[in-house]
Amino acid sequence: MNVLTEDGELSVIHHSRGSNLAWSGAVLALLLAIMDGVAGLFAGIGYRLDLWGYRDGIGALPYVFWVAVAIMVIAAIAVIAGVVLKRTGAIVLGALALTIAGTTAYIPYNLRQTVRAVPPIHDITTDLDNPPQYVRIATLRKKTDHPAAYDGPEVAAQQKKGYPDIGPIVLKAPADKVFDASRIVLQSMGLEVIDAEPIQGRIEATDRSLLFGFEDDVVVRIVAGTDGTTKVDVRSKSRVGRSDLGINAARVREFGIALRRKFK
Repeated sequence: MNVLTEDGELSVIHHSRGSNLAWSGAVLALLLAIMDGVAGLFAGIGYRLDLWGYRDGIGALPYVFWVAVAIMVIAAIAVIAGVVLKRTGAIVLGALALTIAGTTAYIPYNLRQTVRAVPPIHDITTDLDNPPQYVRIATLRKKTDHPAAYDGPEVAAQQKKGYPDIGPIVLKAPADKVFDASRIVLQSMGLEVIDAEPIQGRIEATDRSLLFGFEDDVVVRIVAGTDGTTKVDVRSKSRVGRSDLGINAARVREFGIALRRKFK
């Protein structure tokens, strides 16, 4: 390494072998961390581009996690060596690699923990006895997607146990106003409204996840009561996958909270 001395002359600083190894280890860890992070992103992007199925994309995440863990070990060693040998570059690059690899590892780890914490279901409804039915969206599902029909009593039992708070929404408002408000709420949540039938009191919409682009379908059923109230039932179902990571239940809750606020 060339440095400028006080008298204006260039001088060469020779690093020890250990210092050079710390630097090389940090550089290697950073390069590998970037590559592993890109691989994790491409697992989802590839599914979006129909390069492989969702099982292949999801199946790649455990490998991404363990590679990231290995990179973190290399980066940590490089940082420690950089501190001991006073090699600032190794410390900086190693810390950056550690940050990138740690972030990459956290994503699949967090997904795995979430899967373990929620029921292994992907069809959530506010009416377990008579769930709202998909009409327009039923014609858009692929053969490889889950059927549009409700998943049945076993799933209903798991929902009761895992999400006991989810139930019908009853509002003191006319059905037509509730219908319009429901459509606005769905759109404000970022969903694409696929069909809206005011006479039938049915709205269907689709949501897509950010990375993989997984599609979840929502149907809202609006029924006028005889006492001036309106009952709203919601159903949210994923097109692929076994566990939905609790996303459908969270979506149903969010819709209910937002819709109730419209009529306070």
